[in-house]
Amino acid sequence: METEETYVPPVAPQPLILTPEAQSYLLTAGKWATFLGILGFVFCGLFALFAISIGSIFAKLAEAMPFNPGLKMMAGFGGALTIFYLLIDLVYFFFALYIYQFATKIKAGINFSDSTHVTAGLGKLKSFFKLWGIVTIVIICLYIVAIAGFAVFAATMAKGLHDGL
Repeated sequence: METEETYVPPVAPQPLILTPEAQSYLLTAGKWATFLGILGFVFCGLFALFAISIGSIFAKLAEAMPFNPGLKMMAGFGGALTIFYLLIDLVYFFFALYIYQFATKIKAGINFSDSTHVTAGLGKLKSFFKLWGIVTIVIICLYIVAIAGFAVFAATMAKGLHDGL
């Protein structure tokens, strides 16, 4: 028994058309993203100034309070803290950059009905969330390492106290 199948050509996909309401939502999101991007750049600059001056701040505090050994130790770590804070600032800069690029491209795409700009804007939004996900995974891993380290430290201290008695 043979069955005969008739060939049905695939239907060409219909292009995605954004309704005026969806365009309005994207335009509003673009305006807020512009605000957040500019604010991110401003705070990024302020944080960079703080990072550059943190070593001097701790050195002056250690100089003002010479009998505080903690401040002397922190003054010694000034360069390392500067590098650490500048690395955090670099990651923060990319968050601000991606959200600002999304804003400019999505607003241009909606205002000029240009799907190329809309696509590029959504690509920047994808990059923003991808970076957010990567940073979240790194922070979760750091939490796990810190909790495991604390557990090992606590167990070692408990064993040391038990053996010392």
